[in-house]
Parts: sequence; structure tokens; C-alpha cells
Amino acid sequence: MSNKAIKLFKDYIVITLAVIIMDLGIYAFKFPNHFSFGGVSGLAVVLNEILGISAAQINLMINLALLVIGFAVLGKSFGLKTAYATVLSSVVLSLMENMMPISAPLTNQPMLELAYAIALPAVAAAMLFYVDASGGGTDIVAMILKKYTTIDIGTALLISDVAIVALSFIAFDVRTGLFSVCGLLAKSIFVDRTMDQMRLCKYFTIISSDPEPICDFIQNVLNRSTTLYNAEGGYSHENKKVILCALDRRQAVILQRFIRQTDDSAFIMITKSSETFGKGFRLTA
Repeated sequence: MSNKAIKLFKDYIVITLAVIIMDLGIYAFKFPNHFSFGGVSGLAVVLNEILGISAAQINLMINLALLVIGFAVLGKSFGLKTAYATVLSSVVLSLMENMMPISAPLTNQPMLELAYAIALPAVAAAMLFYVDASGGGTDIVAMILKKYTTIDIGTALLISDVAIVALSFIAFDVRTGLFSVCGLLAKSIFVDRTMDQMRLCKYFTIISSDPEPICDFIQNVLNRSTTLYNAEGGYSHENKKVILCALDRRQAVILQRFIRQTDDSAFIMITKSSETFGKGFRLTA
């Protein structure tokens, strides 16, 4: 199996897991409490109250319409992944409605349920954005805004969801509307922070008199590339080599252990990098 096929398979595993997490948060915590802090699921909550139609059915109909727009504007790759996520989400929501009907909130603690209603879909949205997909709905609108403007995903979601939150004040009461406002603000922040953590890499600057073992380990064991340049110590005037490399978090721990064991005189500086592009990492911004 080619590397491209393996990556695609992993992407769809991530999408499947993200959809299950998202639907659990929507069905178990968002729908019963009438939280409508944006997204098609939030609009479905409002329209369910007004029209009396199943929220899951409303969710599917609106998503299909926006999916067509996503195909046209964002391209085939994004459209296929999002189509899979949208259809799977609708199926999972329908299964949840039939297999474990919920007619009231699970607890009498609205703040606790709001926290889960925010956290689960936000983590799922970040996972989907990470593999260049979307859960459908206003996420598609947010991705379009991100493509043609300089605003980040969290702000784009905030812009696209404000109108839906405003409707919650009309369809329900002030209390539900205020909860929805808090949920929208927290969701936007949570998505950005989660994506930063998922994309986090470590940038190493290593100063060493014996760089060969370190470079060999990075290239042959960790399968990463290195950059070398000559340097001179400002105090000792000794010739040194400076090694530059970028690693994921797991590899960073392994490299630190290796350097401690093989070159205890090496000087190491480690910087967190929230965005790393190039071979072995994300290929495009």
C-alpha cells in the first residue's frame, strides 16, 4: 500500500472517530438542553422547536444543501471527506434517536451539560479540520471564509454562527439564549486551542562538537531530515556544529533521551512550533 493510500486511510479513521464524538455531544447534551450555539445542529434545535420536525432530519437536509456549495468552492478532496462525514453523522444521529431516545437533559446541571456540549463537538471539529475535512453545515462556511480571507477558523466559526445564536432568543427563552451565547464563544476558542495542540511540533537547535551520531539517529531512526551549519563559540572560540530539525512531540522525547546518552556536552534549545510545513509535515498552509 502506498504512503498516500495509508495517509488517506488514516484520515478516514480520524473522520469516523471525530463524527462519533461530535454526534455524542450533539445528541446527548445539545439537543435535550436546546443549546443552539451555532452550526447546523444549532439551527436544527431552533427549527425543531418552531416546525416540530425531527432535528436529525433537519440536520441532514441543510447539510446536503451546504455540501453542494462545499464541492463547488472548496474542491473535490474536501467535498468527498465532508460528504462522508455528513452522511455518517446523519446515520449516527438517526441510530442514536432510535436506539437511545432522550426526551430530557441527562442531569439537572445545565453548566455541566453545556461544558460537554461545547467540548465534544469542538474537539471533533478540530480533528476534522486537521485532516482538511469538515462536519458539514456552517463548518463549510467557515472553511470558505478561511480560504478567501486571513481570519482563523475560530473567528470564521464565530461569524458564521452568530445569526443562529440570535434565533435561540426568539425560539426559546433568555436563559437558553444566554447559555447559547456562552457556548458559541467557548466553542470558537476551544477549536483554535485544540488545533494548535494537534499541530504542535518541536523545533530543535543543537550545538555539538560531534554531530554525526545525532544526525544519523535523526535521519535513520526518526526518519527526519537535518540542517547543519558551522559555528564558533563566542567565549572558547571552538569550532562547533549547529543542527536544526523539526520533530513531532513523540520524536522530540526520543531525541532528547538519545542526546543525553551519547553527547552530554551538547547544548540543546527546543522551541514549540504550532505550524510546520514541508516534507514529512503539512504540505500546504
